[in-house]
Amino acid sequence: MTRVVFLLVPGVHLLDLSGPAQVFSSAADLGLDYDLSYVAETTSVASAQGLTLHADTALPRLSTEDLILTPGWRSPTLANTGRLSETTLAWLRDHHAAGGVVASVCAGADVLGRAGLLDGRRCTTHHDLQDELERRYPRATVVRDVLYVVDSRVITSAGIASGIDLALHLITTRHGPGAAASIARTMVVYARRNGDELQSSVLLKHRSHVNETVHRIQDVIETRMTDRLSLAELARLSGCSERTVTRLFSRATGMTPLRYQQALRVERAEHLIGHGATVESAARMVGFEDARMLRRLRSR
Repeated sequence: MTRVVFLLVPGVHLLDLSGPAQVFSSAADLGLDYDLSYVAETTSVASAQGLTLHADTALPRLSTEDLILTPGWRSPTLANTGRLSETTLAWLRDHHAAGGVVASVCAGADVLGRAGLLDGRRCTTHHDLQDELERRYPRATVVRDVLYVVDSRVITSAGIASGIDLALHLITTRHGPGAAASIARTMVVYARRNGDELQSSVLLKHRSHVNETVHRIQDVIETRMTDRLSLAELARLSGCSERTVTRLFSRATGMTPLRYQQALRVERAEHLIGHGATVESAARMVGFEDARMLRRLRSR
């Protein structure tokens, strides 16, 4: 089981917290092994929106599979806000040093900076705080106007709703695009947005329609991305004729179901290659029999 530990500071923004929490909670509802917990340096934490939250004060022992996520807080300035003890910052550092993932939403990037985890890395935060974050951590590279940045198991996001994108990204990398798409639909979110490469997200580009039949077909394709799916099987599963499936799918997405599956495979393969996989192994992992088809589709 993966533990997701939210580290709370006074003035925490509720959506910075509740957005990612809803993603991982929905993942647990779908049968994925996630356990959520909330820690702070006091048992009661006042949120920026006036709701008081309860948290544990004991910092848990974590495994490398676990995640620590720090939501942002009300912060017209980062200086003198979001204070945490050196003990808590050392807990963050030690988790990352042991191989774990740490993440932040909005002003939460400042906590990672104070823990020394932004030095030499790319990062981002809310656009109102980018200049100050850059001044406070000159050894970091602040990437402006993107949704989230991933660098060596340190993930920072722009704030507020982008915390949902960060969490869906983590679900995608661990469980595949089908799981992320199912959670996004449960949350009535069209699809995950893909960090600083918005234009290349297949899910985002081809999920922004309202045809429920096509959404069901896409659910099947995304969940069984590596399988050979015939048009006849998609028609049976959707309760439509093959001709109707092709017509509805093409009208809603601009491509055939096969092309959609290929696009998903290529996007997933690109992610695997970017994280060290060979073209050959990436091709096999996403469902191609060999690398020739992947190379041909990448070259388009």
